[in-house]
Amino acid sequence: MPEQSWHVDISFSEDPDRTRADATMELASHKFHGFGQAKRAPGDPSVPVIGEELAAARALSHLAHQLLEAAVERIESFEGHSVEVHG
Repeated sequence: MPEQSWHVDISFSEDPDRTRADATMELASHKFHGFGQAKRAPGDPSVPVIGEELAAARALSHLAHQLLEAAVERIESFEGHSVEVHG
């Protein structure tokens, strides 16, 4: 099997107290989109990179769950019955 690389793009939108991350990944047959948010507590200092890290981690987690679901659907289509994948 030839070596493959998958690329994920993460974009951010921010306001003074919230950061949103959108993670997108396109494969030959499907486009996946995950999102995550972070909210700064009123007493916390403004350190945008922390909000970006939290929001990106949540967006990637959302994306990972979608990839697992897609894999399960593909396995089920080959097997012809429900399967459970742990991950």
